[in-house]
Amino acid sequence: MSTQEKQQSQSVLVHGVEPYKETKGEEYMSKAMRDHFTKLLNGWKKELMISVDNTVDHMKDEAANFPDPADRASQEEEFALELRNRDRERKLIKKIDKTLQLIVDEEYGWCEKCGVEIGLRRLEARPTADMCYDCKTLAEIKEKQVGKA
Repeated sequence: MSTQEKQQSQSVLVHGVEPYKETKGEEYMSKAMRDHFTKLLNGWKKELMISVDNTVDHMKDEAANFPDPADRASQEEEFALELRNRDRERKLIKKIDKTLQLIVDEEYGWCEKCGVEIGLRRLEARPTADMCYDCKTLAEIKEKQVGKA
């Protein structure tokens, strides 16, 4: 395989997994599809866990008691931003775990609001999606109108 072909095939990988290629007549959320999304979600979770570990190591290595208040404030702001990012990633890991359980329970891939298929392409783009495109769009419109509770 040439270098260009390797680069093209690597750019298609999402969390170390190639997009699913369904076969003609394949049933939606077949075992092969569930296995694919399990692998995809586990790859994503592994990347997030590595990121969390790197943050802890970085904060330990970079922690210093700067005598200059401006330097100390800059470092504290940097750490606060990193911690907010890690908190979002922690919540995402919980959502990934919930999604992995849905796969085990064979309830993955269907909209939790209306029950229709979410669709492979949407799930490839957002593997933790729990609503179809239409229901998610309506939920977002409602959220904008009503505001977050």
